[in-house]
This record gives sequence, structure tokens and C-alpha cells, in this order.
Amino acid sequence: MSDLFEHPDDATPLTLEEQRELIPAHIAYRSELNEAEQESIARAQDWALRTRRDLLSEKFVRDLHKQMLGDVWRWAGKFRTSERNLGIPFYEIPTALPQLLADVKAWIEYKSYPPDEIAVRFHHRLVQIHLFPNGNGRHSRLMADLLLMRLGGERFSWGSANLQAAGDVRGRYIAALNAADNHDIGPLLAFARS
Repeated sequence: MSDLFEHPDDATPLTLEEQRELIPAHIAYRSELNEAEQESIARAQDWALRTRRDLLSEKFVRDLHKQMLGDVWRWAGKFRTSERNLGIPFYEIPTALPQLLADVKAWIEYKSYPPDEIAVRFHHRLVQIHLFPNGNGRHSRLMADLLLMRLGGERFSWGSANLQAAGDVRGRYIAALNAADNHDIGPLLAFARS
């Protein structure tokens, strides 16, 4: 039996409709799906590092997700249209994202936080909103890295491990996100540089 749509307890499950939007017909196992997604994400990183577009625009946020997962999923770059085990109600996404982008622009303009903290807060809020059916953590980490580099910083290490795999590093990441949900950004800042 295929483990294709099995997911860790702390991962976002796809609806049956979303599962049907898998593009490569040959994929039957989770390992094949992970490999296809990773190859697509690597190409998207190259694309994102070359672009000079406005990172803090809804168009770029959507385009990056489409670049990351568009070879694998038809819903890539489209906001989710159903509720999840986390994230805001889906119908609030069209107002929450512009508000977040405006907040980040203000944080930068008024130097509200150091660059690392701006990027980590941006990442955390993107995860909280949970824009897309899946890939939100990977997307928000890349968005934070791109923003940080635009601000003159170096990319985060994000625990120096594959956060898709279950284990201690993923557990620390989830715990840091939970702390940030409770207004303690410190653990997530530390994790991003670990």
C-alpha cells in the first residue's frame, strides 16, 4: 500500500480534491513526492535569487509558491479554499496577507526590529496565516531568507536539517513556532540561526 498521502501528525493534510491535483502521474510513494517537490523547490530558489521583483507583494508571494510547487501540484500559488488543522479561516487570507505585507514594510521603514527579527516575524506570521494547501513552512522560510538577504543579512540555517522529516529538529522548530504563537519570538529567532 502506498504511503503517498500519509503525513506526520503536525503536518497539514490535503483534502481529497487537493490530492487529485498531483501533476506527475508516476508518483506513488511519499519519498517520490518529496523528491519531486525538492527538485522543484531547488529550481524555485535559483529563480528567486535571480529576481529583483518586489518581495513584499501578493503577486510575488503567490509566484514564489507557484515556482516552488507548480511542477508537482495544480493548486500551487493559489490560496487555500478550505479549513486546516492550523491557520486562520481561509476566507480571511485575502485581507490578512496585505496587512502582513504592510506591517513588514513598516517594520523595515521604521527599523522596528533588527533584520533577523523582521524576517523571523514575517516567517512566523506567514505560517500562522497558512496561505496555501501545503508547502507553507518551506515557502515562508524561503520568503524570510529572501527578505533577510535583501536587508543585507545572510540566510538562516533553520536548524541545519530537513524540516520535512520527523525528529528532534522538526520538534524544536514546531516548539519554537508554538512559543511565537504565545508572543515569545526568542526560541524561533534562536532556531533560525541554529
